[in-house]
Amino acid sequence: MFQPFEAALPRRSENVFDIRAYGAVEGGTVSNTAAFARAVQAASEHGGKVVVPTGIWLTGPIRLLSGVELHLEDNALILFSKSREEYPLTVTDYEGIRRIRALSPLSAENAEDIAITGRGVIEGSGDLWRPVKQFKMTQRQWDALLKKSPYVIDTPEGGVWVPTESIYLGKQAGEVDPDSCATEEMALQKAAPYWDFYRPVMVSLRHCRRVLIEQVRIQNSPAWCVHPFFCEDLTVQYASIFNPYHAQNGDGIDVESCNRVHIHHCEFQTGDDGICLKAGKDREARKISGPCQNVLIHDCRVGESHGGFVIGSEMSRGVHNVLVKDCLFVNADVGLRFKSAMGRGGVVENIHMEDIRMANIREQSVIMTMNYVLNTMGEDEAVRQSSDPEDVPTFRDIHFVRCKCKGAGKPVTIRGLEGYPESIHDITFDACELGSAP
Repeated sequence: MFQPFEAALPRRSENVFDIRAYGAVEGGTVSNTAAFARAVQAASEHGGKVVVPTGIWLTGPIRLLSGVELHLEDNALILFSKSREEYPLTVTDYEGIRRIRALSPLSAENAEDIAITGRGVIEGSGDLWRPVKQFKMTQRQWDALLKKSPYVIDTPEGGVWVPTESIYLGKQAGEVDPDSCATEEMALQKAAPYWDFYRPVMVSLRHCRRVLIEQVRIQNSPAWCVHPFFCEDLTVQYASIFNPYHAQNGDGIDVESCNRVHIHHCEFQTGDDGICLKAGKDREARKISGPCQNVLIHDCRVGESHGGFVIGSEMSRGVHNVLVKDCLFVNADVGLRFKSAMGRGGVVENIHMEDIRMANIREQSVIMTMNYVLNTMGEDEAVRQSSDPEDVPTFRDIHFVRCKCKGAGKPVTIRGLEGYPESIHDITFDACELGSAP
């Protein structure tokens, strides 16, 4: 049974700190990085809103501090630039493990009582960072990309266009594992020539408490759009998160190892998973306690996406006590997706899906799979062949009630680990209509 909870909202002040008073220049031609930093610092010292007026405001990375509300007025546009100088490489967590990434355009760490609000738009300029797969393009679109950059990586799936030579060379060199070098500094120096190969998540919220994202539209991210990591009391409401359908790794929101999360009345359209819960990857993640738990999601719409609602595949610290209800998923590859792999360990349990409506689902309405493995860092084949019971992931106590789908490749696929019948159990479907396409 789902255990109700309340996510505390941030304490907010009505003090106003207009970025123009700190030297910001509207128009999209002058960088306002320093002006945003001065306004955020002043708002943090006194508590209040950093107000972004109507207009186009070009800037480098913005870091929020405790007590700050970043408020975008109607038709305000924060337009993030891209430069080697303003986006240095750092060691962070991405896709469940320690990775090197460029600095996120919008971030907060160890902050309390922060908010991102208003009816404006936050534009991540992700097309300056992201690769594009040829099979997702029309010929005219592909030709237009080649006019911007001649660099194409050949893969078994076909060509992958990249926007810069340094990304192309970074792909050839391979990703630097920060744990493979004697020090983090050495790892960062090794990766430095290919800095934009290490594209960042757009909004990175790490170890924050009492966080609110309200009304804003967040779009066109370099990688994941919004990544709350070990946050407590997170509310996302009446917001829009958009990425182009071809945005590689363009997840909408990836809630990782957070506690007390309330997401409602939001709209997502993404190049990857729409709404996703995660909790770290494999044995390294399980050294730190931090399940993703106490999550309520309702009255959300997800359009084009890889998965409407997803748990995993990084779920090694566990995912507990989740209710998703009254949501609509349209034009997704998969409607409700639960994914893991041998080596993850961890338990996904007490998950409730109620009154979910789906249409035009290309693959499965519901899929649970334990053989999800990507050729990315951290996928250790020796661990995949482990016989250690701690490495066996578990899906249990998962319930689908009054979920309906009109048009799907398959209604339901459940695939556990061979030889481990206990890896998936106590799954129920009540009054569901998940038929395949006619």
